[in-house]
Amino acid sequence: MIRLVVATRNKKKLSEIKDILKGINIKLLSLDSFTDAPRVREDGKTFRENAVKKAMKLARFTGEICLGEDSGLCVDALDGAPGIYSARFSGRDKSDLKNNIKLLKLLKDTPFKKRKAYYVCAVALADKRGVLGVVEGKCSGLIAFEPKGSAGFGYDPLFYIPKYKKTFAQLGEKVKHKMSHRYHALKKARRVIEKCVVKSPVN
Repeated sequence: MIRLVVATRNKKKLSEIKDILKGINIKLLSLDSFTDAPRVREDGKTFRENAVKKAMKLARFTGEICLGEDSGLCVDALDGAPGIYSARFSGRDKSDLKNNIKLLKLLKDTPFKKRKAYYVCAVALADKRGVLGVVEGKCSGLIAFEPKGSAGFGYDPLFYIPKYKKTFAQLGEKVKHKMSHRYHALKKARRVIEKCVVKSPVN
């Protein structure tokens, strides 16, 4: 069975990726399987740059095919922030809760109709020879006035989907995993995996 290393130690993110990619005959591993893996500094100017950097560096280190992913939230009223800084939006002692609190404070005087936002996910696949493919996915919504729901992670309790009148955290994995930014990106990546990974594995 072909092994695919996902460049993350985020268990919730890995679980989501596994769920979306199920059905492909591959074994997904996280960086937890490589305790001495180098830390990749996410200093790219775009989600794509960060995803490629993760995939390439870890593919060279592990000798395996790697999936690098970078994602975040872009809010129109904040000129696209937090963007690539989504995970560390609240600073050095970052956490999902602190990130959400900071976002709400910045938008406290912003009316609902002007709280438009979208999630972005970039996925890069690479082996030790180079990049196999890079894709992106997006999902649009609004930022709620308060957190609601307990599913998901990151900004999910604030990311409101008008169609369902619920946040991602309220919708839960079953619905979210069929419409999220990560779903759209991995749906495209799936084709790359099936073509470049399953049919032409690295020896």
